[in-house]
Amino acid sequence: MKLDHQLCYAAIKSRDERFDGRFFSAVLTTGVYCRPICPARLPRFENIRFFATAAAAAEAGFRPCLRCRPESSPGTPDWQGPSATVSRALRLISEGVLDKFGVDEVAQRLNIGTRQLRRLFVQHLGASPLAVAQTRRNHFAKKLIDETDLPMSEIAFSAGFSSIRRFNAAFRKAYGKSPTELRRVGKCTDSNSDDFQLHLRLSYRPPYDWQSLIQFLQARAIPGVESVDEKRYRRTVQVGDEWGIIKVQPVESESHLLLSVPSNLSKGLIQIVERTRRLFDLNADPAEIMRHLQQDKMMATIVQAYPGLRVPGAWDGFEIAIRAILGQQVSVKAATTFAGRLVKAYGEPLSIPDEDQLSFLFPRPEQLAAAELSGLGLTPKRIEAIRELAKAVRDGDLVLGTAIGLGKATEPLMALPGVGPWTAHYIAIRALGEPDAFPSGDLILRRAAAEIEGKTLTEAQLRQRAEMWRPWRSYAAMYLWKKYTNTQNR
Repeated sequence: MKLDHQLCYAAIKSRDERFDGRFFSAVLTTGVYCRPICPARLPRFENIRFFATAAAAAEAGFRPCLRCRPESSPGTPDWQGPSATVSRALRLISEGVLDKFGVDEVAQRLNIGTRQLRRLFVQHLGASPLAVAQTRRNHFAKKLIDETDLPMSEIAFSAGFSSIRRFNAAFRKAYGKSPTELRRVGKCTDSNSDDFQLHLRLSYRPPYDWQSLIQFLQARAIPGVESVDEKRYRRTVQVGDEWGIIKVQPVESESHLLLSVPSNLSKGLIQIVERTRRLFDLNADPAEIMRHLQQDKMMATIVQAYPGLRVPGAWDGFEIAIRAILGQQVSVKAATTFAGRLVKAYGEPLSIPDEDQLSFLFPRPEQLAAAELSGLGLTPKRIEAIRELAKAVRDGDLVLGTAIGLGKATEPLMALPGVGPWTAHYIAIRALGEPDAFPSGDLILRRAAAEIEGKTLTEAQLRQRAEMWRPWRSYAAMYLWKKYTNTQNR
């Protein structure tokens, strides 16, 4: 990624938070790299270098700033670069694929060679896949050091390090200090983690329309698994053999959400954080998305009315895929009722239900693949669709991952009985985080578009109009759904 040094220098001079995470500045005289919003004194232009990613700055030999904490930046926006392959690779890295299986596995999943993957990373990010993964581990561990009271051994393994020795060595190389020394100088004074709960700040780029997103999730909350109100989101989760209930809530006047995790799930923290970020679409760049969509006069008024609208994601791809099938040709309320019955009949009950009646884990693919599914009020075709989907996921024939690509995601879905284009694209939007999926056959989308255009659009006409919204058609769909829902509620 090519950076204009004059523009980058002007950005750090303004300390505008809209540039946070888009690039990093490194100072030759101190050997430190910073976020664009760092409050330190502005270096002279000739003493500064700019990097597209924190990993590139680290590979060039610079250390993270202890004042602006690069590990707390919103991160590089999803799909920002011109290479879709690199974007999908970054998602695989965020899911821990490289940590578990290595670079070769990442390349294989993308159907390219390892050498080509490395070349693309250096070309677009200025760092190798291994360096990106190492920086990710370092930053997450530093975040845990600053924001929790976890022992260093737990932090090491939570961040993906294979041993305490590697953890200590990586931190001395990256920060010039041991993890224990960093805790003494960087501990957040307002940290309120305790023996039972860990609290982590998840940053995002403002604006952020929490109200719209939480209303969407609230209407679709699965009874027994999720509890949602205007101020918080709670759900049951499982990490390995451990289960617990996580909570997410906004922090007033601050650009982050607060994630609370039971301490018994500390070993899975990095996966929990990544899933939560996807669920609440925290990696999006709303300014870029809004700028693009507003070029179409049809979308401009809606976009201006709901700044910072996000696409609700999924905690688990299989869960949302089943929820999408249950929602075919019925109301949202009816689909929620079906989901509650399914969970009650086949979900794994928890030993200690909480005050919000969160008492089940969502059924696993192997459970639903062999389930009878009678007595739930479902049609035979819908039962068949659920079973076949569960079998495909169980057997590995269908991978509901976030780094597949739109075509490869929808084609195998539509090959399943009872799964058409609408269901496949809805799953791609929510479960796979595809920014350019678009269920053009959706009746509500066509009605919303008709209200704005003043005339009814056919599915083909809407699909043609949506070409102007690429590569953000998923966000356009959310804006249209939001517009129609608000119109009906007046």
